Amino acid sequence: MGQIADEYERRRRAFSWSIPRQYNIGVDCCDRWALADPDRTAIVEIGEDDRARAESFGALRAQSNRIANALRRRGIGRGDCVALLLPQSRHVAAAHIAIYKLGAVALPLASLFGVDALTYRLGDSLAKALICDASGLTKIREIEPQNLAALQTIFCLDGAQAGSEDFFAAVEGESTDFTPVETLSDDPALMIYTSGTTGPAKGALHGHRVLLGHLPGVRMPHDDFPQPGDLMWTPADWAWAGGLLNVLLPSLHFGVAVVARPFRKFDPEAAFALIAAQGVRNVYIPPTALRMMRAVQAPRQKFDFSLRSVNTGGESLGAETFHWGRAELGLTINESFGQTECNLVLASSALLGVNRPGAIGKPVPGHEVAVIRPDGTICDDEETGEIAVRRPDPVMFLSYWRRPEATAQKFLGDWLLTGDRARRDADGYVFFQGRDDDVISSAGYRIGPTEIEDVLLRHPAVANAAAVGKPDALRGEIVKAFIVLKPGFSPSPELAKEIQRQVKTRLSAHENPREIEFVAEMPLTTSGKIIRRLLREKA
Repeated sequence: MGQIADEYERRRRAFSWSIPRQYNIGVDCCDRWALADPDRTAIVEIGEDDRARAESFGALRAQSNRIANALRRRGIGRGDCVALLLPQSRHVAAAHIAIYKLGAVALPLASLFGVDALTYRLGDSLAKALICDASGLTKIREIEPQNLAALQTIFCLDGAQAGSEDFFAAVEGESTDFTPVETLSDDPALMIYTSGTTGPAKGALHGHRVLLGHLPGVRMPHDDFPQPGDLMWTPADWAWAGGLLNVLLPSLHFGVAVVARPFRKFDPEAAFALIAAQGVRNVYIPPTALRMMRAVQAPRQKFDFSLRSVNTGGESLGAETFHWGRAELGLTINESFGQTECNLVLASSALLGVNRPGAIGKPVPGHEVAVIRPDGTICDDEETGEIAVRRPDPVMFLSYWRRPEATAQKFLGDWLLTGDRARRDADGYVFFQGRDDDVISSAGYRIGPTEIEDVLLRHPAVANAAAVGKPDALRGEIVKAFIVLKPGFSPSPELAKEIQRQVKTRLSAHENPREIEFVAEMPLTTSGKIIRRLLREKA
């Protein structure tokens, strides 16, 4: 074990970044492979009938070029924001690649987002184009046109409908030739909205270099990914950093095929069946989903699968699930840590002997990560502090979109502050302790309370509301809402369900308060701010 651990230290010391001045994610993830090996499989798409369709890099290049030409024809160019509101599919991969090659900025949006969440993100981002399906378009139709003033083009995969064009009709007539825009590695490529403690969600804007910054953090927890025969899958929506930057784009960079199979609701039996049927070798599965998979008895006897690596992140795995992985999956689950602004900077690796039950792991080669005090000094061993990452770092975001003050507040000197509390032991392992702010971490999602509270306050019965995280054995935390009712309304289970339905409809299922507690008054500061700490203690 000592020699294995020494290998981690050797790799960490020997690592150095080599970020080219000019770099384009779309060219790197698609065209490079398409020109060298056009028949190589890029995407394995599983239909609702469970049939698999293989999409080659050559086909992906041709389709992405058509999409890029169609967008350019409609006035989309360098720096323009193009939103994607679609579940996992080969079309999502092609659209991402097209946007990058066009020099535009991709804005992935989760299919579970409700009308209010979409209204804010599409409006704030100044998105000029949107690619969606009929389900997404139904939500878009509910948005007042003045809230989408910048949106010029909507492509719908399910045919032309009111206010939208038929995606396939618009794309298929375009040329398969397209000369990618020359982009610098620091040029904007991607924006993902992340929730904070106060105010609305913020768009974390990333440069093309973000993909190169992710590669060491993918290789380490997947035990020297890629290896011959590797095939990657995640149940995580490709709209999230975990699905897009931990799985889809890095796998395509390495020439490894990715399985596309959207689940309306995660089903552990179906997940095992998919892994077995498609010969999946590598997975990224959030801890909550892994805990759900524990309910499947004797999975290796029931399903004939041969996993090589399992990576998890977004919340703490826990020692119990760690040991279950070894006993029932026949391998060690490797954790990783990061956030939308700066992802995959801590990780475990069974191959390198960097594994300890309950620990996230150690710094990924190439990233300087520490547990620091409020004054920026590094904590002693076993002292609790905040996880921080030193800049410059290629995985780090460029800025919060149109929020310079929020960007500045994210840093303490050269340390990017994650807002996550942790301790480091004498061997260098980092142990997650909890959030340092009001962000709720539930089933791998990081949820800010503001959007939830805004929707709660729109209900005619609600006078005041606060959303906090409540510890939960399965999800890490659940959203719990404390509500003060207006005069004339009385607490009841029926009213609680009605309020929950409003949040689920207007925002998304993962932001829906699983518990509602009616209270006579809120704990407030002298300036009138809700003291969420007291509510968390009460939850």
